[in-house]
Amino acid sequence: MKRGINFLLVVIVAFAAGAAGLYAARQNASQPVATPAQSAALARLTALDLPDTTGRQQALNQWQGKVLVVNFWATWCPPCRKEIPAFSAMSRKYADKGVQFVGISIDTPKNVVDFQAAQNVAYPLVIASPSVISLTEELGNTSQGLPFTIILDRKGGLGLVKLGALSEDELDRKLAELSKG
Repeated sequence: MKRGINFLLVVIVAFAAGAAGLYAARQNASQPVATPAQSAALARLTALDLPDTTGRQQALNQWQGKVLVVNFWATWCPPCRKEIPAFSAMSRKYADKGVQFVGISIDTPKNVVDFQAAQNVAYPLVIASPSVISLTEELGNTSQGLPFTIILDRKGGLGLVKLGALSEDELDRKLAELSKG
C-alpha cells in the first residue's frame, strides 16, 4: 500500500513538473534567447551613434528602456519600401505605450532624405555605412539581406528577429505582447 502511494506521489510530482516546464516553454516560445554572440552584437548596435536625415547624430541607446523596433532597410529594396507604411502606422499606434521605431538605412543620405520627404515616415531614419549590416549577421541575418528587423524588449533582450518583410499583423501582435506592463 505504502509503495503504491509513493509511486502515485512520484507520478503526480513528475506530471506537475512537466506541466510547469511546458507552461514556461510556451510563455517564452515566441521570445528568442540571445546567444553570447547576439548579446555582443546587440551591445554594439545599441552603442551606435548615426546621423539622421537632418545630419544630427542619434544615439540608439537614447531609447533604452523602451521596446525598440530596429529595421535595417534601403531605398533600393522593394520589400523594405513596402513595409514602411505599416511600420509608420504601428509607430503611431504604440507611441504612447513605450515603443520606439528606428530605421537604419544602408543607403546614401540624399536617397534617405528624398524618401523621408516623399513618404513622411513617422519614426527616425538614420543612415549607416554598409559595414553596419555586418552586425546583423551575428543577430541571425547570415545572408545580410534586407529588410531585417529586430525588436528589443524593455530590458534590451531580443523580442523578435526577422529577415524579410514583417507583416503588420505579426508586428502588431509582437508589440502588443512586449508593450504590456
